[in-house]
Amino acid sequence: MNIPLLDLKRQYEQVKNEFNKKLDKIFEESSFIMGKEVSNFEENFAKFIGVKHAISVGNGTDALVIALKALGVKAGDEVITTPYTFFATAEAIATLNAIPVFVDVLKDTYNIDPSKIESKITSKTKVILPVHIFGQPADMKSIMEIAKKHNLKVLEDACQAVDSKYDGKMIGSIGDIAVFSFFPTKNLGCAGDGGMITTNNDDYDIICRAIRVHGSGNMGKKAYELMNNIKDDETEIVDKYNNYLIGYNSRLDAIQAALLNLKLELLPKWTNERRKLAKYYNEKLKDTSFVIPYEKNNLEHVYHLYILQSNEREKVEAYLKEKGVATGTYYKIPLHLQHAFDYLNYKEGDLKVSEYLSHRTFAIPLYVGMTKEEQDYVIKCLKEYDSSGK
Repeated sequence: MNIPLLDLKRQYEQVKNEFNKKLDKIFEESSFIMGKEVSNFEENFAKFIGVKHAISVGNGTDALVIALKALGVKAGDEVITTPYTFFATAEAIATLNAIPVFVDVLKDTYNIDPSKIESKITSKTKVILPVHIFGQPADMKSIMEIAKKHNLKVLEDACQAVDSKYDGKMIGSIGDIAVFSFFPTKNLGCAGDGGMITTNNDDYDIICRAIRVHGSGNMGKKAYELMNNIKDDETEIVDKYNNYLIGYNSRLDAIQAALLNLKLELLPKWTNERRKLAKYYNEKLKDTSFVIPYEKNNLEHVYHLYILQSNEREKVEAYLKEKGVATGTYYKIPLHLQHAFDYLNYKEGDLKVSEYLSHRTFAIPLYVGMTKEEQDYVIKCLKEYDSSGK
């Protein structure tokens, strides 16, 4: 039996017919950039997350950069974040010539350790950027308390955690601003690249909307005034050929929005399916040598990835490959040890938990539409490895 790490086709089959109808309408109207589908998706997503504003952008990385700019992050500012995540989180900080300051993670949840944050705060610190890794929310209560105490902003990287909840609140609605990715492999994925920024702050909404389209027109003018503390009572109307900020071309297109609108309606059902699959894995693998995911009582993990730990990761993955079971390694090199960040002068041993996990963690198949037969086969292979003494 061959079991992929992820099967997008099964998910797509559930929206295929309706999506084809939407595609025909989009091509008939030839409204490909922004437009009604995009504005509808922004409204639907804001309502789903429980925030005032949702600003769609080209991808999750752009969402991070634009959100950081909206928070006023500039060259030389420090942003505290985790080293145990995808490269884009810290890359976005460095793109603005700001400084990523890495704080180690918790061994059980893989999320940033709040008890280690305050020791890294300096006069240059501007933002705390937690990542809700693998679909499990970070300890937002502690993080928000620290941020309030030190007058810092909080940017949630929720790219892997759409529909997850912390103390009953949707992830993406707790910090000052949050970002999501709709990369095809995400729990809510499109057919290409896509991203979203969410916030309850009216000023951040204006700034993000301006930056995503070259800082032009009336929105660009308003954003420029907000970012530079300029009070202008003039009601001058300016067109899109007037540019006030150096922005980006980062827009979600109508085709992606149409697909995401359809998938958003099914997301709660899909989340429930993921959680049931994870629960079954947990029950069947709890007495093996593998460390199964830990889920705190006050949150809902959405299992973007189902992560196991093993002292023999490479051997386990090789064995599963022989049996036709795909795996994924997350993350082999923590960010503080990436060559791109050599200039920050971190060294091996500085962030011990992240380094420990980087040698142990891997993902096994979990996806919408996965059958019990497929899941039982994965479990069988893992138990066979365990009992073989390899």
